[in-house]
Amino acid sequence: MTRHLHIFAITVFISAFVSTAKADELDLMYEYRIAQLNRLSPVELEYNADVRKYIELYTGARKQDMAKIIGLSKLYFPIFEEALDRLSLPHELKYLTVIESSLNPLATSKSGAVGLWQFLLNTGRLFDLQVTSYIDERRDPWKSTDAACKYLEYLYNTFHDWNLVMASYNGGPGEVRKAIERGKGETNYWKLRPHLSEQAQHYVPAFIATFYLMNYYKEHGIVPVEPEYDYQKLDTLHIRYAVSFSQISQAIGLDVARIRMLNPVYKRDYITETKPWALLVLPADKIQLYLQNENQILGYVPPPDDYNLMVQRSANTEGMTKIVHVVQPGEVTHKIAMHYNCTLENIRAWNNLQGFEVKAGQPLVIWVKEGDE
Repeated sequence: MTRHLHIFAITVFISAFVSTAKADELDLMYEYRIAQLNRLSPVELEYNADVRKYIELYTGARKQDMAKIIGLSKLYFPIFEEALDRLSLPHELKYLTVIESSLNPLATSKSGAVGLWQFLLNTGRLFDLQVTSYIDERRDPWKSTDAACKYLEYLYNTFHDWNLVMASYNGGPGEVRKAIERGKGETNYWKLRPHLSEQAQHYVPAFIATFYLMNYYKEHGIVPVEPEYDYQKLDTLHIRYAVSFSQISQAIGLDVARIRMLNPVYKRDYITETKPWALLVLPADKIQLYLQNENQILGYVPPPDDYNLMVQRSANTEGMTKIVHVVQPGEVTHKIAMHYNCTLENIRAWNNLQGFEVKAGQPLVIWVKEGDE
């Protein structure tokens, strides 16, 4: 019995030693690769335990998410790189959008920040990003990127350190200034971390891990999910008249969901008459077809929206994602409809209900637009 216990103890010790050795090997590998990236980047990259936690997160629980993000980078990174280059900013700052929005232009945070670069309403207005009933330029890949680059330039002129720039992009320059004051003038990000908010403390390690993974994803067995379109296969038109996505769809044979994906700035699937012009993004192979049908588009008079038309369209799920909501005690259909930004008619059509009454525990099929889940 005692001999077996000794053998068991030795086995546990050897397993722990092997695990520690493997962990040490991983640390050496991560540290070496990040050092290689650091040599080529003006943004100072440091490897530590916090960075490793994010690498393990991105290569573990979020591996599939990263596969989609790496694919989407073909669509958005060329836009970011051009804008960063115009202001002579480090191209590596494009990776901030992975942390901010997972490269989703419709992303909205709990605090109300919107878009690829996650601008709050008033911050966006500082950089002339318009938000109206019909457009939200925080969701415009080009305009929001120009605004973000101007903001990053301003922050660098303030702090002269890219790690502090990233911390202040996340938490605001005021937070970083207060941290420097509490740190008695210290400006090294890693030494200032205890004086920053928890979110800002994690921001730079997450950036370094993202930077690492976007360059070494193949070594971790991540296969990018290729997007339907990449930057090289798109083109733009300057539109000086009002037009709906449904008109465009009928004229060029491209469904509304794809037009919406390529033009996230327009909130209601409608482009208003804009001076001097509005931008319409389409697949390059559809541009000529659009121009050939432009007179037909201009001559189109849409029927007025009314309640009966809305009821007829209530079962439509084009460009939407299906979820299941389980009715909670005391919930009524009005409350559920308001929560998911749909109507009673939608819920009835999606679930083949005779009326509007529901019971606790009843599963309901709900279709939501991307970003509304």
